[in-house]
Amino acid sequence: MELSLAHPAIKAFMCGSVSGTCSTLLFQPLDLVKTRLQTLQSGMQPGSGRVGMMTVVLSVVRTERLLGLWKGVSPSFARTIPGVGLYFSSYYSLKQHFLQDRSPGAAEAVLLGGSARTVAGVFMLPVTVIKTRFECGRYSYGSVTGALRSVCRTEGPAALFSGLMATLLRDVPFSGIYVMLYSQAKASLPKEVRSSASAPLANFSCGVVAGVLASLITQPADVVKTHVQVNPQLRTAVAIRYIYKEHRLRGFFRGAVPRALRRTLMAAMAWTVYEQMMTSIGLKS
Repeated sequence: MELSLAHPAIKAFMCGSVSGTCSTLLFQPLDLVKTRLQTLQSGMQPGSGRVGMMTVVLSVVRTERLLGLWKGVSPSFARTIPGVGLYFSSYYSLKQHFLQDRSPGAAEAVLLGGSARTVAGVFMLPVTVIKTRFECGRYSYGSVTGALRSVCRTEGPAALFSGLMATLLRDVPFSGIYVMLYSQAKASLPKEVRSSASAPLANFSCGVVAGVLASLITQPADVVKTHVQVNPQLRTAVAIRYIYKEHRLRGFFRGAVPRALRRTLMAAMAWTVYEQMMTSIGLKS
């Protein structure tokens, strides 16, 4: 069979999966804290602005011990390892098909990043729903497969695709903006830096800048997505009205700090590891 492990798209998938594994394990606590902040009930926060990252961290450690910060790591692995692999293999395949070996322009980078994320986001959405429910602390699922069966049995298979619109409104712009800013920042680096031993550090720094901006722009969609997936009776428009009614505009930026930290560091690490691995096996990323 021609599509073997030597196929470039398969290599890109494997490189992406490795990068996703490393970043998921390191940054899972930030994702859990973000989800808990976004799903706090009004009655639990008399001065909503006073409930911050450290409050949530201490509460989780006190009630669920230190390992409680890694609650949801199993569905995170189930989502991120194949999801990041699928994202990078889609990105690589699209880039090779439309651009061959040249670097993408700004608009092309947006389209490449957004298209690759659409493929990965839709395919991995059922596991994303389960991951969000694990992290929020309101559900007592025993395993990822058990959670998938439970949702299908009690709510119907359609529940596994709840928040699809909000997820795409979050992930597609994030990836498009991120790839555009990241590729443009890398292209602006001096040639001697790009070919030196410090290139991975320079690439990581470019990823951090791109990640912070992309995270802040897409934060409102992330809050809406979390509410829809945790409360299956909500629809995207209803969730938007609910968040605004309960918390006003600041409600759309709850959890922005841990999310920006996680998404920025995760994306920067994933792209750095991916590009280094692709270079080491003789492929242009």
